Amino acid sequence: MAQSSLLIGDIGGTNARFALADPRKPGFTSAETLKCADYPAADDAIHAFLERVGAPQPATICLAAAGPIVDDRVRFTNNPWSIAASDLRNAFGIDRVRLLNDFESIAYSVPFLDGDDLKPIGLPAPVSLDKDDFMVGVIGPGTGLGSVGLKRFRGQYIPLPSEASHSGFAPETGVQIEILGILRERYERVSSERVVSGQGIENLYWALGRLHGDKRSPLTAAEIFAAAESDERAGEAVELFFEILGQVAGDLALTLGSEDGIFIAGGIAQRYPDKLANSGFRAGFEHKGRHRSIMERIPTRLITHPQPGLLGAAYCALELANAG
Repeated sequence: MAQSSLLIGDIGGTNARFALADPRKPGFTSAETLKCADYPAADDAIHAFLERVGAPQPATICLAAAGPIVDDRVRFTNNPWSIAASDLRNAFGIDRVRLLNDFESIAYSVPFLDGDDLKPIGLPAPVSLDKDDFMVGVIGPGTGLGSVGLKRFRGQYIPLPSEASHSGFAPETGVQIEILGILRERYERVSSERVVSGQGIENLYWALGRLHGDKRSPLTAAEIFAAAESDERAGEAVELFFEILGQVAGDLALTLGSEDGIFIAGGIAQRYPDKLANSGFRAGFEHKGRHRSIMERIPTRLITHPQPGLLGAAYCALELANAG
């Protein structure tokens, strides 16, 4: 079996991204994106990818998935696939298979991101992660809101999975308090994900319309962001979205003790980096009362690398291959 045949993937509800991990260092080549709906199961998509890139059967498989890993199996919310590590071992006749959560995989990528892969959001200056030990957090709005921590201790990377996005939304301004009251008409419980995600920006736009007495047609998340410069209500929703993202990111930093930085991932932040940079994100992040002085010292950076999930999976595949 070729040593270089280390298969990695980052699988969501709609797309499955596959690549071949570099056998020498964290990195990958031959990345391809396949539509999940085109294949009845994950192993069918893997075979199609291997045939497309002309790669041999994998010696190691490491897949990141948009869902919780329970008993070495992942079930997707918006994807009919169910992936079990044992099934992949049997299907490909190999022992080295690992499944991990997609945000856990993004966390593993953080130590291997260079200057071109990151964009500072506000002050202070970024902290180098070359030191022996560090503690960072990752948060990212997309279809949902993901969050995770990564600690390096005595040379080992230790991910700290989190469901912080499902903690209750904690408003910090008068407008946010009113927004929460309006959203309680729609949801029995309002989590952070209800306001900081693709659906979240739509909820904010709807709630602001109710607050201001507007009679506007609903807009999708993409339409709201596109109209932010020309439509006052859309602009207000976008500003509120990033302000609350900052608040939630600050809560994550305090919870994890992520004094070495918070990294922002997710499709929304990557698509609108200038809106993020020019928003109230950093003000929301630092607004922590008696702990403001701590927050002012924690750097926040946007991950601009196009495939951090694959990069993190490449690191895990390399570790798995070398362990065998």
